[in-house]
Amino acid sequence: MIDPKIEIAIGAALQAFSKYNGFEVSAIHADFQSVFELEEDFLTKVDALDEVFDNYPQLEVLREVFFDLLMINFFSSDVKRLEEDYLDTPEWEDIEEQTLDRGTELLNLLLYLNECEDEDIEPELEDYLKEFLLVDEDEFQDEYRIYEPVIANQILMESPAAEIAKVANKLPEDSELKELFYPMMCFFQNTGPTADEKNVIADNAVDQEFDMPVLAILESFI
Repeated sequence: MIDPKIEIAIGAALQAFSKYNGFEVSAIHADFQSVFELEEDFLTKVDALDEVFDNYPQLEVLREVFFDLLMINFFSSDVKRLEEDYLDTPEWEDIEEQTLDRGTELLNLLLYLNECEDEDIEPELEDYLKEFLLVDEDEFQDEYRIYEPVIANQILMESPAAEIAKVANKLPEDSELKELFYPMMCFFQNTGPTADEKNVIADNAVDQEFDMPVLAILESFI
């Protein structure tokens, strides 16, 4: 099964990629749809997802964020057909172990946006950092370390996209938020940009083929 929100996010991401890359994605959309609709175990679906990306190397930049979408879809849709406590089973622990090196921090952000919808609150960067990731709590120092570039640059919420891009470009290559920094900060700065505002974000993007599909995914979750 595929969650309707995920279905929209996949289409939005592929359309954004096509707009800034010129690569025709309409046929590939059906391939991704088939993967997400598979009634198989999670690792089988991961293999099927990777096969699509292996067949279309032009889309490689989106591989890990689509893994995040596959994971979100599993939580919101697939898990409903499994036993109630499946996420606490040794089987799921083994899956988590095997996929430790997959995905990005986009997963946490999408989980947060789902929570915002459930609780009927507006997504805000400070709320995401302090109330969802709990970066101020001693036992969540891994999250603090990962999000330190964001925590240190919250003033960018008042800055133009060009300034966000400038900071993004200066982040160390080994930063876990290196790629996501620009689209994440632009999203929190303006969760409902007009077409003109989105053009400005695109014009200043660090990598249009990644940044704009990620932004499209985020927008489809609110």
